[in-house]
Amino acid sequence: MKYKITAPKSVHSTIKLPASKSISNRALILNNLCNSPYKIQNLSDCDDTMVMIKAFEENSEVIDVMAAGTSMRFLTAYYSQIPGERIITGTERMKKRPIQILVNALNALGARISYVETPGYPPLKIQGSVLDGGEIFLSGAISSQFISAILMIAPTMEKGLVMHLEGGIISIPYIKLTLKMMSDFGVKADWKGNTITIYPQHYMPTPYIVESDWSGASYWYEIAALSDSAEIKLEGLFANSPQGDSKVAELFIDLGVETKYEEGSVVLTKTNRRTKKFFHNFVDQPDLAQTFAVTCCLLDIPFLFTGLQSLKIKETDRIEALKVELKKLGYVLYDSQDSILEWNGERCEPESEPVISTYEDHRMAMAFAPASTRISNICIAHPGVVSKSYPNYWNNLKNVGFLIEKED
Repeated sequence: MKYKITAPKSVHSTIKLPASKSISNRALILNNLCNSPYKIQNLSDCDDTMVMIKAFEENSEVIDVMAAGTSMRFLTAYYSQIPGERIITGTERMKKRPIQILVNALNALGARISYVETPGYPPLKIQGSVLDGGEIFLSGAISSQFISAILMIAPTMEKGLVMHLEGGIISIPYIKLTLKMMSDFGVKADWKGNTITIYPQHYMPTPYIVESDWSGASYWYEIAALSDSAEIKLEGLFANSPQGDSKVAELFIDLGVETKYEEGSVVLTKTNRRTKKFFHNFVDQPDLAQTFAVTCCLLDIPFLFTGLQSLKIKETDRIEALKVELKKLGYVLYDSQDSILEWNGERCEPESEPVISTYEDHRMAMAFAPASTRISNICIAHPGVVSKSYPNYWNNLKNVGFLIEKED
């Protein structure tokens, strides 16, 4: 199935964004670590969060996280310190996403985790018990989800945790988000240089409300930038957000979108400002890369993106996916060093009726749908993938005037 998308010329509307998946999933882990009597408020209704809720509610011996990478990593760490034997599995794509770094780290801290099928990849067999903890060395260039997964269970370890992050650290905002939320639940951490120290201590139950998702907001920035005119109010977002992707507000200034902060919301307004070439290191905001690649191409703004090393182990190889799909729209991109993506303005003959493949990746669907503001006859294949982080995405588009036609 695919959706044929036709966009309105202008967008003037108010949008209720989904809750942050990143915050929701961390909050669920922390809430369960302290056996809190409080329910997390404004939880995300996306797939990644739903599988975690299901895992906690059912307490089954076999946990299927489907395509939820965050859930796979967080639950692996969580269940490593919960007594009992469990198997965590997922989709065929999940079984190809490397997890050996996390497993090795947890086993070094006293966990007993083994591989059910292919060494280094899910499914995993976990025999949970209290972990020893201690000192550990990890590359700072690995996924921040591995680091966050270990940090959140650190207070439960008998010796606590001293984590040394070696080399450059990617996705620092996500690590800071984790530590801030741990602090919200009563746990103190000490981060000096590249070393994070957490002593044994107890989480404290606390009422918690989840902020809306700045990653989801990025697609509305894209729509504002590509439309003839736009004024879009996004509810549930705040200034000084701990979410790394809140950087989108600053970055889109050079692509023609201004942000005004109001009480519990932001208002986006289209402007005439345009940079001649867009440069950015996405090491702290990897989930924004697809949004900016599509936006820059359609605005005819050459770009050079760096810091994309984590994109190859996401839901798909996002660097290759962007090259293939943007070529369908007439844009020739180049990549290098597994972390750099560039468009120098080179064009090719576009397809007359492009069908964008989504590769089981929600962000491919959501980043390419706004391209309909500049390209007619564009279709998005397997549109249901948006349920991973933004289940109401297509309905929101319809509500602001996008025509979405279902095709076989």
